[in-house]
Amino acid sequence: MGLRRLFLLTILGGVSLIATAQTGKLTGTVTDAKTKETLIGATIFLEGTTIGTITDFDGNYIVDKIPTGTYTVRCSFISYETKSVEQVEITAGETVKIDFILGESTVEIGDVKVVAKANRESEAMLLMDQKEASGIKESIGSRRLSTLGVSDAASATSKISGVTKNEGSGDVYIRGLGDRYLSTTMNGLPIPSDDVEKKNIDLNLFSTDIIKNVGINKTFSADTYGDQASGTVDVSSKTFNEKITLGLSAKANSNVIKDGIWSDFRTTQNMNDVSLGLYQRTYTTEAAIKQQSWNPEQRAMPLGFDFSLTAGKRLKLFDHDFTVFATVGHENEYEHHQGIFKKYRSNILNDSFNDAETFNTKITTTGLVNLAYEFNSDHNLNFNSLVVIKTNDELYEAGRNGEGYIYDQLPKDSMAFVRDQNLKQTTMLVNQLMGSHKLDDKNLLKWAVGYNSVSAEEPNRIRNQVHGMGDNTFQFAYVGDYQQKKSLQDIKDWEANGYLNDELKFIDEDDKKLKLDFGGNFRMKERDFNSLAVGVRGKGVSVSSIDNMDEAFHNESLYSSSDLRLRVGTPDIYTANLKVYAAYLNTNFKLNKLSGIVGLRYEKDEIDANWDVANYVGRKGSLSNSYDNLFPGLNFKYQLGDKSSVRLAASKTTTLPEFKELSPFEYVSPTGRVTKGNPDLKNSVNYNLDLKWEMFPTAKELFSVTSFYKRIQDPINLAQTRGSSGNFIFENTGKQADVYGFEVETRLNLIAAEGTGTPDLNLSLNATKMWFTQDLLEEFQYNSKTETDLQGAAGFIANGTLSYSDNKENEFVATLSGNYSSDKILALGAPEDFANSATYFNNEIVEKGFATVDLVLSKKISKTVSLKFSGKNLLNPKIEQTQEIVPLTGNPSNEVVSSYKKGIALSLGVKIDLNK
Repeated sequence: MGLRRLFLLTILGGVSLIATAQTGKLTGTVTDAKTKETLIGATIFLEGTTIGTITDFDGNYIVDKIPTGTYTVRCSFISYETKSVEQVEITAGETVKIDFILGESTVEIGDVKVVAKANRESEAMLLMDQKEASGIKESIGSRRLSTLGVSDAASATSKISGVTKNEGSGDVYIRGLGDRYLSTTMNGLPIPSDDVEKKNIDLNLFSTDIIKNVGINKTFSADTYGDQASGTVDVSSKTFNEKITLGLSAKANSNVIKDGIWSDFRTTQNMNDVSLGLYQRTYTTEAAIKQQSWNPEQRAMPLGFDFSLTAGKRLKLFDHDFTVFATVGHENEYEHHQGIFKKYRSNILNDSFNDAETFNTKITTTGLVNLAYEFNSDHNLNFNSLVVIKTNDELYEAGRNGEGYIYDQLPKDSMAFVRDQNLKQTTMLVNQLMGSHKLDDKNLLKWAVGYNSVSAEEPNRIRNQVHGMGDNTFQFAYVGDYQQKKSLQDIKDWEANGYLNDELKFIDEDDKKLKLDFGGNFRMKERDFNSLAVGVRGKGVSVSSIDNMDEAFHNESLYSSSDLRLRVGTPDIYTANLKVYAAYLNTNFKLNKLSGIVGLRYEKDEIDANWDVANYVGRKGSLSNSYDNLFPGLNFKYQLGDKSSVRLAASKTTTLPEFKELSPFEYVSPTGRVTKGNPDLKNSVNYNLDLKWEMFPTAKELFSVTSFYKRIQDPINLAQTRGSSGNFIFENTGKQADVYGFEVETRLNLIAAEGTGTPDLNLSLNATKMWFTQDLLEEFQYNSKTETDLQGAAGFIANGTLSYSDNKENEFVATLSGNYSSDKILALGAPEDFANSATYFNNEIVEKGFATVDLVLSKKISKTVSLKFSGKNLLNPKIEQTQEIVPLTGNPSNEVVSSYKKGIALSLGVKIDLNK
């Protein structure tokens, strides 16, 4: 048997060697005759055969295993001339190299023109855009996002240099500056926030099924809104794709599947009223006190999943192309974390829990429809409609172990237990209509209008605070009337926006260009906010179990005897509107190696607000702020060579106070932290300067170094309040803040694939180092502290990605990525007693830095089926907040005031191509 097997192997090996020896190889590069850029996706074909290939991201091609003989090799690319090389001799074991240089060609068939369109989902094309742009712009496309295993736009931005995502809050930071200093758009139009606590929308809502690419402009251009300092995030939604794909995956979190949680995962009472991810309210807030349970629920087998379906179709309407693209996705996931929560006031412990526990159930449904109609190659319309429905059920408990502490509480401050049940449901609708019209060879007109609406509800929040009295007795806390309460909060936003841009070309030569862009933008945004709380005062009332609050609240005799008393609050309301009107002019030029954009923007911003809230003296108030600004924007690029350039950018922008920062409503977090707005806030004025050198060794490689400086006048910070409340408030805490730093980025092909079946290994690294300083106004100084860092700003950010592909027909891809963000201030410190500020004060609260590592493995099983495994947050670091405590006697100490681990997120999914 052994000799027979050896004989067969010898014969088969000999046949293989003979076959190999009778074939040759063809290689080369395809470039644009005018720009000298390599062309991606050009077709190489041997006439009279079925042998061929397309060029890769670098414009290179390899055709191997070509039988010996003489061929005519043809190269074609849409909108370019087709070239052929005849009498190409393929010799056994030899490689023939043929390069093609293609000139532009407009192919006319009757009155129809064939026009090439750049694929801005590919990494190479986006890198080319970055290379050609006059401003400092970076993007990441859906192809790379898929490789990295990124599931949403927030995670996508963290793969760009100088950008990080806060794992605790989900906020995106650009160059260390957070939510307040950036703006978010979709297809160039503003989109509203889904959260009263934030300026920008939660980018986690944008799944990769609807993302074409995510771009970040770190420098200001006059055609964008002036309310920015660190940059603008633009999410480009997907358009036409004829593939029908189905995606399914299962997911689990390591914190959820561990013993004691998997079998006892809890949700709020509100989940009883959720069907298919939608909450349907059953009772009014007052009626829910006696008729709806106060107890949390259990969830069996909390295993997450997601589902997605994508499809597109090209049709003919009045003899012109009409395309329809749609995608729908549904995701369900579960999270749990447990840790520490403490609160200090004047360096004295106020609250303490060492078992603070949160259960999260998240359900998200997204749908996108894109309709596009081309009248001809010069005129087209595009309509997008995006729907996002997000339900987040959060159960917070602290003190179940009997060790909770709340200072100065009755009936006592020890054995405290707090439970907060809250379901947040956000429904967002974004509608956009855009047009592009080439009026002639030198005039391009673009316009867009949008209408957005957001409904963000907390329909039935349930909060309890009790204290253990021993012998299975838990007595209701009763300092104030709202330790036991149910509440309602509702936010509704409406916004209309749009732009008109006319591009006029005056000179369009290889080394000389002159173009004017002029136009305008507008925004009209309105918000209605209302909140109602119904409390139950229950002095002396107790229950036998913290898991059966209904024992008291559903006991009608306790109401009849007045042991339980309803406290129906007056609704807190505020209305606000923002109006923005702007006109701009950009001059785009190129003179040999120097190019740039010189722009000027006039913008008028108006903010009006009216409120009627309990914590404002007299309850009622209003404000009307108007800002008139001229914003210059300068962007210059000097081409040092074919592959390198240097850029310089300077601008002036503003940071407007947000509705929630201006309106004096107090919002209480589940842990009890209270944040309120400040009607006296002023806008900040920002001066920005950037200098960047970059080199593109190949179409997929990059190396760059950037230095930047920002001066922020009247910076807005979240600070701890002056006085004894221990709350948080937004303030202009100083006259000036300075930010300066540098970025380094590189993308390298460690192993460049030479063709199908040969491996490819890529490395991307970027790091940003920053320094911050801001002065403190006298009323915010304490303990000899006259300067501080900028709130929410991280001093060091690093991102890295290592990606491997075997480049086989059934491709295997492995990607390892990591991120690190250093310490940042959550809230500035403040004195409690200005006259004794050296003694009575609260130091700043600091979010500690941490690193995350993700691993994604994907394997194509066949032409129609692929598998993907991902492990997110593999290091599972502690997410901590600390505060330096300086007691009246004794030594200072750095105390952990919040700490938990988010858990490792594991996912296994399958994607099926239904076209095959």
